[in-house]
Amino acid sequence: MPITEILERNAALYGNDICLVELNPSILEPRRVTWKEYELIEPRRPNVYRREITWKVFNEKANRFAQFLLSRGVKKGDKVGILLMNCLEWLPIYFGILKIGALAVPLNFRYAASEIEYCVNLAEVSVLVFGPEFIGRVETLVDSLGNDRLLLYVGQNCPGFAESYDALTSNFPSNSPSVFLSDADDAAIYFSSGTTGFPKAILHNHESLLHACAVEQAHHSQTRDDVFLCIPPLYHTGAKMHWFGSFLVGGKAVLLNGVSPRVILDAVSNEHCSIVWLLVPWAQDILDAIESGQVSLADYDLSKWRLMHIGAQPVPPSLITRWKQYFPHHQYDTNYGLSESIGPGALHLGVENVHKVGAIGKAGYGWESKIVDENGELVARGDVGELCVKGPGVMTCYYRDPSATEQVLRDGWLFTGDMAMEDEDGFVYLVDRKKDVIITGGENLYPVQIEDFIRKHPAVKDVAVIGLADKRLGEIAAAIISAKDGCTITEEEMQHFCEELPRYKRPRRYIFAEVPRNPTGKIEKPRLRKMYGADSLVAAQNKG
Repeated sequence: MPITEILERNAALYGNDICLVELNPSILEPRRVTWKEYELIEPRRPNVYRREITWKVFNEKANRFAQFLLSRGVKKGDKVGILLMNCLEWLPIYFGILKIGALAVPLNFRYAASEIEYCVNLAEVSVLVFGPEFIGRVETLVDSLGNDRLLLYVGQNCPGFAESYDALTSNFPSNSPSVFLSDADDAAIYFSSGTTGFPKAILHNHESLLHACAVEQAHHSQTRDDVFLCIPPLYHTGAKMHWFGSFLVGGKAVLLNGVSPRVILDAVSNEHCSIVWLLVPWAQDILDAIESGQVSLADYDLSKWRLMHIGAQPVPPSLITRWKQYFPHHQYDTNYGLSESIGPGALHLGVENVHKVGAIGKAGYGWESKIVDENGELVARGDVGELCVKGPGVMTCYYRDPSATEQVLRDGWLFTGDMAMEDEDGFVYLVDRKKDVIITGGENLYPVQIEDFIRKHPAVKDVAVIGLADKRLGEIAAAIISAKDGCTITEEEMQHFCEELPRYKRPRRYIFAEVPRNPTGKIEKPRLRKMYGADSLVAAQNKG
């Protein structure tokens, strides 16, 4: 069934139950309001600390947006972009898009204006919904986006180049639109990237989204009594698809805008959260804060917290050993997945397998996995090969890119580009990555993009960007820079030059040395990793 039917069911069965809570800990005045009260004040009023909505209101908001889109001629198969920070409006907007058979296109909130433009054009987005944090970026694109694209603004003080989402949608009917949907209908486009660093548009249908719900609930046994703390951005499949397990059973979720140890522990304590998904840096920060005395666990009510799980990057076994010292009763799990496989769960460690920490697990619920050599043949256990997955959550294709699709989809199998090995018990371990993607704090960095930018510096002769092991972030980007003859470059100069890059893309380390290339002109990155201590992902994890 289409995933929108779950929302309809939850509204019918649990209409008056709170389903979503938004927390903004940076707000100094801790006002708490329901959605009904909130509608009487200005939209997105900045001094509201906590907002909440029920399943009934969630569904009504989604229906109103769906009806509005239909009134503007948006139809089945059209694409609607979402460029919002986490907020209560995010998910009703997402489901409103799906209800009319249009495709939701979530965009990374870190995208620069040029990346927003590229992705909007690639996905053929006809409507872009954006929030106050993106006014400047979107304004620079108004002329290039053209007059045929509808720009909807979520927030107060709507800029003149857009229309107000709140004002336009509030008076539309709250009944569900009469649009027939099937499991095979296209549902969403998410963005990833290839080895060149240019985003690829990943197309998923309703079957994929529904499978993500079933996978997450099967792995973590959510019930309506569970409260899921969602910290990562909702544009990311890792956040939304973990929430899907709670969504499937009508459980509550808390959208937290903040990642400090105190903020996370306050949310768990005050909202009685039972399931928390963390990135490695956030878990590391919590442990460091405990051990340094910055926080005391005695100050919080963490009695409901039953599960801590981590994804998006390899997990150092030493981190979980430390975690269990302070939280001995927690279940622990890790999941592996790609946006191409609708996020987490294609492989799954399982809460019963904490003794296998370091592995990414076995094939998840409804999934198959295999490890193959360069000819596509199965490798023996203990040998390294490319990890492949197969199941109902595999993407339909890379949208408008048949060549790239053919490279990774073969006979229903998704070739992940990750190199892995399987132990004697059938547990899979990531060994290295075929691509040179750097995973820092759960975010992917694409070296080619950073290298291309640094090469613009007039004194740079050559540059290579690699990932170096980092205890907190997993990896950091390091730039090996070769200066032109007669030129000198300082670290301070490069730091200043790279301030034009988004913060998360800036190298954390600069090394001034020759950049080795092989006879065909390719940078010898394996050699660089060995030279500067990043030759083995597994070794880096064990050191952590």
